[in-house]
Amino acid sequence: MLNVAIFAKVHDPRCQGVAAELVTWLEARGCQPLLEAHLARHLGHPNGLSEETIREQAGLVVVLGGDGTLISVARLFSGREVPILGVNLGSLGFLTEITVEELYPVLEECLVAGPRITERMMLEVTVTRDNRELARCEVLNDAVINKGAIARIIELEARVNDHFLTTFKADGLIISTPTGSTGYCLSAGGPIVQPLMHCIVIIPICPHTLTNRPIVISDESVTRIVVKSSFDEKVYLTLDGQVGVELQEGDSIEIRRALKTTPLVTSRDKDYFAILRAKLKWGER
Repeated sequence: MLNVAIFAKVHDPRCQGVAAELVTWLEARGCQPLLEAHLARHLGHPNGLSEETIREQAGLVVVLGGDGTLISVARLFSGREVPILGVNLGSLGFLTEITVEELYPVLEECLVAGPRITERMMLEVTVTRDNRELARCEVLNDAVINKGAIARIIELEARVNDHFLTTFKADGLIISTPTGSTGYCLSAGGPIVQPLMHCIVIIPICPHTLTNRPIVISDESVTRIVVKSSFDEKVYLTLDGQVGVELQEGDSIEIRRALKTTPLVTSRDKDYFAILRAKLKWGER
């Protein structure tokens, strides 16, 4: 019996409907659906579980929603190497690449032949203040340093493998994985990177110096960013758009490739460029 965890946007009626159908479909095939207690209550399912129990028991995870929902679930399962199947019920979604129409054929494949998995690299981000570790987190998409107000720029000194890169004078800085290149990175003018490439992308946000451009570095590199001047404004580090750390002048942020990866289930009938064309509507405008 395969234990299949189901996560969904609880307050989205469409997600609830698909989740209810999925529970019935799985039970009919001898699988055990694992529902978080909040979702179980909304579906009227008697067996709601804690996230910790689901993390321990799940052999496959299905996420119904957008990329934000998938990222939060990926954080929950970090280190467990459980395949995650993202179903796009959001507005765009590059991580949740499976459509609702494709859900059951892909699940059938998973049950019969096993899931087709791509391992997505993650970044380990460590914040240090006065030689003391303040925070440590792993991210699937990106780490973003930006300011709380829009009046002034901030100065961020960047080093790669202890070699001075530059001092960015900008609204902020994005350090992205290949997976995150189609997120905030893309909106800030960064490149689209194939998700299985081994690299890290650094993108200044609205740099004061127009010659500051995005740069792609090896995933073996260790990048260190120091907050040189914040003009007494609040500066924040945001991890995958969901976890925030308030920074101070002099704080150091170290970014390196994480030892862990996130296994995402993909369709055997799709390639990455077909997904790009569909999501970005290339050739249609």
